[in-house]
Amino acid sequence: MGNELLFAGTGAALLETDSGDFGFMIKLLKEFKIFGVKLNITSTHISLVIVTITLLIVGCLVGRIVKRVNASDTPGTVQNIAELVVEMLDNMVNGIMGKEARRFVNYISTLFVFVLLCNISGLFGLRAPTADYGVTLPLGIITFCMIHYCGLKKNKMKHLTDMCHPVVLTPINIIGELAVPISLSLRLFGNIMSGTVLMGLIYMLPRYVTVGIPAAAHVYFDIFSGCIQAYVICMLTMVYITDKISD
Repeated sequence: MGNELLFAGTGAALLETDSGDFGFMIKLLKEFKIFGVKLNITSTHISLVIVTITLLIVGCLVGRIVKRVNASDTPGTVQNIAELVVEMLDNMVNGIMGKEARRFVNYISTLFVFVLLCNISGLFGLRAPTADYGVTLPLGIITFCMIHYCGLKKNKMKHLTDMCHPVVLTPINIIGELAVPISLSLRLFGNIMSGTVLMGLIYMLPRYVTVGIPAAAHVYFDIFSGCIQAYVICMLTMVYITDKISD
């Protein structure tokens, strides 16, 4: 009672209560104004900061361990895991991009690890950052800029003039290009947000009804779906870039 439907700053429709808490594990933590503009700090922002800091710490620790290892030493557990992940990502990028993989393997690997950790952060009690459109849209825009930067660098102005062939289809070609960041971001956002919503609904049920259900649901929505969506966004990114730079 007294609830009203509002749109969060990230673009997702959320249910806000009188206490200032948002539904589906989103909580309003702080509200302040800068130059007359009201800004909200929510649990999504905190989750995003935690994910970013975790990646930086893990990256620095692995880097220090690898630098100190001698070639004659037996690899430790951390080094084995790091090498396994790097090799897996290298093979994925090489399989799609071929000889161009070396230029993009760092970006694709970073994108995959970041999105994957965001997707599975719900397992650790966080609100998945990728369940907010304000997180997935910038990822789509970054990929969009990279696609056309690579296209312009490889084909110069021909990259732009190709959209005018045939002339009658120019508007459709332009719309198709502009739809790339929207489709990438909405696909990731929709899948992760739907899982977040369903998990929220499951936890609202009486406990005697949901015995064992949340655990199974987390396996599917967080682990399985999270891994699939991280793979899909990286796969589409590689396909789009390869299409623009291929001979």
